Amino acid sequence: MCDYELIYIIRPEADEENCEATVESVGRFITGKGGVVSEVERWGKRRLAYPIKQFGEGTYILTRFQMKPEYNKELETNLRISEDVIRHLLVKLG
Repeated sequence: MCDYELIYIIRPEADEENCEATVESVGRFITGKGGVVSEVERWGKRRLAYPIKQFGEGTYILTRFQMKPEYNKELETNLRISEDVIRHLLVKLG
């Protein structure tokens, strides 16, 4: 398994309940594929450097985890089709 860092931005209109549901959904995906979530940091609502999908701000979430590399594309596909996630970045550490 490899170490990864995932940061994603949730649309600003999403309430706290939707944000938590998205965080739990990502965590369930990772653990469902045999991975381990080591840390979740909620950075809160921040202004974006430039508009993304006509949004000027968003809620930032950082997740550090371990997972087998073959599930990366599936994770990114799930984030891409999510209505609440407006941008994401998955980085392999080490």
